[in-house]
Amino acid sequence: MTRKYKVLFLCRENSARSIIAEALLRELAGHRFEAFSAGPEPAARVHPIAVAQLRPGISDLGALSPKSWLEFTGEWAPRMDLVIALDESVAGHHAPLFPGEPSLCHWTFADPLADEMPEPERVRLFEKVFWQIVRQISTFIELPQYAAMREGVVSVESPACVGDAV
Repeated sequence: MTRKYKVLFLCRENSARSIIAEALLRELAGHRFEAFSAGPEPAARVHPIAVAQLRPGISDLGALSPKSWLEFTGEWAPRMDLVIALDESVAGHHAPLFPGEPSLCHWTFADPLADEMPEPERVRLFEKVFWQIVRQISTFIELPQYAAMREGVVSVESPACVGDAV
């Protein structure tokens, strides 16, 4: 059996961007990656507009739920290979230490929940961010260090990040 890279996406409330990234990585390359998401202040539920963006192409929406990043810090937690912060407030020095000393990356996306805005604008921003995350995930899974994984061989190099998102 081939080892899968474990990737944790972080966002403050873990209800939109990190959930979208987790779902997309699982759907597009779940045979090579185990995807997780969490945040320091998890929301009560996945944001309905995030669910609406994912609904057409994601097979297991029921597996998605906001989680505290503390669930990934204990000795019993899965050992991540890579942690990707999608929010300035959780990047670098703000994030807790995760077991196994995973690489830490930061991808920058607008927060579709940041400000009060009319619902039509929020929906458009969600759609824009969704497609930015699709492009970023697609680029990430094609990085050379993961090419061997497509052929059933695991690279021993540490995971790398794609540059910051636009």
